[in-house]
Amino acid sequence: MIRALFAINRAIAGLNWVVGWLLAALLLVMTVFIAWQVFARYVMGSPLFFSEEIARFSMVWMTMLGIGYAFRHGSLISVDILAEFGGITLRRLLAVTIPLIAVVFALVLLVWGIDITERVARQTAPSTRISMGWLYAAVPAGAALIFVNALGLLIDSVIPKRA
Repeated sequence: MIRALFAINRAIAGLNWVVGWLLAALLLVMTVFIAWQVFARYVMGSPLFFSEEIARFSMVWMTMLGIGYAFRHGSLISVDILAEFGGITLRRLLAVTIPLIAVVFALVLLVWGIDITERVARQTAPSTRISMGWLYAAVPAGAALIFVNALGLLIDSVIPKRA
């Protein structure tokens, strides 16, 4: 059982490695297109019609995937006063309760994210003519990543730490 949990955690770590590189690529895309837009507007005198939209899409995807990634690494803003002053029992209880709440939140976000993605799939973005479903698909993708990483945190709270 413990070996299977370690394997699941390794798989989650591998997924997060891929997501980390994807986040870096999205940041690069966003930076290149914004720099290109500034150059085209002020140097060439003719702004690009699609770069702002692609940069915006990249930022939305980066935000939604980054939430799940940051959650796993404990990089989100949190209020730690209960954990700091509550003692070891409360700290262990919070280590299980917080990921459980995140699992419920992620499931709700996943269900509603899929619903809204299906609703807007026929709409297209004004300048790139890309389906708006691609933009809104960031919500269920981010929710799935939050769900997986919350499960990883639950596994961390129940398996003994390796020496």
